Amino acid sequence: MNFDKTITFIKNLYPNCNPVLLHLPVFLGNEKKYINDCIDSTFVSYVGKYVTRFEEVTAEYTSAKYAVAVVNGTVALQIALQISGVKYGDEVITQPLTFVATCNAISHCGAKPVFVDVDLDTMGLSPKKLESWLSKNTKYDPKSKNTINISTNKTISAIIPVHTFGFPCKIDEIVSIGNRYNIPVIEDSAESLGSIYKEKHTGTFGLAGILSYNGNKTITTGGGGMIITNDEAFAKKAKHITTTAKIPHKWDYIHDEIGYNYRLTNVNAAIGVAQMECLDTILQDKRKTAELYEKFFKNTEIQFVKEPENTRSNYWLNTILLKNKTQRDKFLEETNSIGIMTRPVWRLMNKLAMYKYCQTGDLNNSEWLEDKTVNLPSGYR
Repeated sequence: MNFDKTITFIKNLYPNCNPVLLHLPVFLGNEKKYINDCIDSTFVSYVGKYVTRFEEVTAEYTSAKYAVAVVNGTVALQIALQISGVKYGDEVITQPLTFVATCNAISHCGAKPVFVDVDLDTMGLSPKKLESWLSKNTKYDPKSKNTINISTNKTISAIIPVHTFGFPCKIDEIVSIGNRYNIPVIEDSAESLGSIYKEKHTGTFGLAGILSYNGNKTITTGGGGMIITNDEAFAKKAKHITTTAKIPHKWDYIHDEIGYNYRLTNVNAAIGVAQMECLDTILQDKRKTAELYEKFFKNTEIQFVKEPENTRSNYWLNTILLKNKTQRDKFLEETNSIGIMTRPVWRLMNKLAMYKYCQTGDLNNSEWLEDKTVNLPSGYR
């Protein structure tokens, strides 16, 4: 297949970019003003009005009752897992088609991932395959009220579905399955700020969800993350242990458990507040870019991945499917060699050295997607 027309189209989408990168941060509003205000206030660490404001606007935007700002998305997921009850030696079900941070957060809790396949239409955890794996591989212990992996005798203490590339998965079905097996669901919504499933924002279906503000995300704080939840006790615990578990006092330093220095700084939050003010503008631009890609690839041999049914995606990264791995690799080579950054989907987690011995279900869909998926330049135009 000749990719010349596709290359020309992408160059025309981003005529002022050389090279054309995958996803650059964009600063359209009050970022510098708020940073200067933050510096002038001298409150540049994790105490300051912008941290509070960033949490408030995020909770309001997502319709979550509570939001807790932390230093990155990986930490957000680790803390959410820990508060949900994940303990050393436990197991956590997630999907193999994800960024490594999902599994690293599980490992940071001393737990081990179990990999269940994704759906082709959402690229997120498959409810049918989740139900099938649980029914065949687990038993319920009425004494502990835990679901136990029959082959390892370990507790399955959480389920982490991922809203891959901003495409919402069938999260309501996954939460329903988790409830039946008494397993809490923590949503990895790192890529899906602004994505909606059945009129609700991603990250608000399970016990908690997490967001990421890395430099390549829809909006950025340079580095940062957020835990969102509707559970007041969960949010209070998250704020407490991410602030060194210090008991509030005017001068005394008393800490009541082992905590973490994980709170987002006021400087980073100042950027985040300004970014949130421009989020709708950024999302509108991203949908327009997705529409142009969809129109271009219509009636071609390349399949453009559209938002699944019952969803509104943020189209964080526009995604196409090539015919096979050979064609995919040819496309990646040709585009990257001339300064258009494209990338394959992540190497499946069960193929990485540190996770290759983890238990898996049938991963046919993940393997099919791994061979064919490419992300295209998707930044603000």
